[in-house]
Amino acid sequence: MKALVKRKPEYGIWMEEVPMPQVGVNDVLIKVIKAAICGTDLHMYKWDEWSQTHCNPPYIQGHEFVGIVAEIGDGVKNIKVGDRVTAEGHIVCGQCRNCRRGFGHVCEHTLSVGITRDGAFAEYVSIPESNIVKLRDEIPDDFAAIMDPFGNATHTALAFPLLGEDVLITGAGLIGTMAAGICRYAGAKNIVVTDFNPLRLDIAKKMGATLTVDGSKGETIQGAMDQLGIRGFDVGLEMSGAPSAFNDMVEHMYKGANIAQLGILPSDTKVNWSDVIFNALTIKGITGRRMWETWYQMEQMLLGGLDLSPVITHRFKFDDFQKGFDVMVSGQCGKVLLEW
Repeated sequence: MKALVKRKPEYGIWMEEVPMPQVGVNDVLIKVIKAAICGTDLHMYKWDEWSQTHCNPPYIQGHEFVGIVAEIGDGVKNIKVGDRVTAEGHIVCGQCRNCRRGFGHVCEHTLSVGITRDGAFAEYVSIPESNIVKLRDEIPDDFAAIMDPFGNATHTALAFPLLGEDVLITGAGLIGTMAAGICRYAGAKNIVVTDFNPLRLDIAKKMGATLTVDGSKGETIQGAMDQLGIRGFDVGLEMSGAPSAFNDMVEHMYKGANIAQLGILPSDTKVNWSDVIFNALTIKGITGRRMWETWYQMEQMLLGGLDLSPVITHRFKFDDFQKGFDVMVSGQCGKVLLEW
């Protein structure tokens, strides 16, 4: 079969002919229809510091996808050939303390599809049945292919109550823009999204942002607050991983407010801890998706009419994968889909 392989520890990714995946007794073989390029895939493509630390080529990339079940192992009980599915990309042990207390998203022994085991940038991918998500007919393929990052956005946005709250989102990447839609769906009062990328801020508006703050034009969070007539934000969703954005958020939160931190800040980030302590702020770290509460919440929002269409800006055939990665490198895009 064809697959996009991270063959060498250097910049790039390569289309190759590789053997079909093996299907274990509890595995499901999926014929991939569409896959999406994740920010993590871009890190690996660039072979940056994070990739050099966490990845060990060769392996097939890709963990955001939708497909049709082509074969099942002898022990598979609840999935059948022909089912349309996606999957949770973190394969957990089920036995460690965190797994047994319902915190599988922070399992001690996680394997990651498309990073520490072969992924879905291929004609076929093999996934354990325990990770398979069977899809309702009402959920389109395009949305199903991006449920993994939609899960990150959902987990972050719903970390704290939103109804009637003023929300600040720093970072208008895919997850930040989807989070704006989730906040609007969940009843937030005002949603302000900050970034330096006008295209992505425009997507945030389409997803439900009340106001956007374009740092490239000198716009400020304080200016947005003045427009809205508020003294601070009740909930902060930090999606950028930029120290300046994090500290801007801390500075503009209302006393007693809550911050959900998904963006990965550099280890040398300086924090004004006096603002955190004396304003009684709560900061909660977010990783992945809660298994399986987040998936249920995603499904219900999509069935309830939450529209993710604005975040998908580009579609390419798998044979044109280079065009997809080029537009990702440019930053002038939302979500990029690859289709067989």
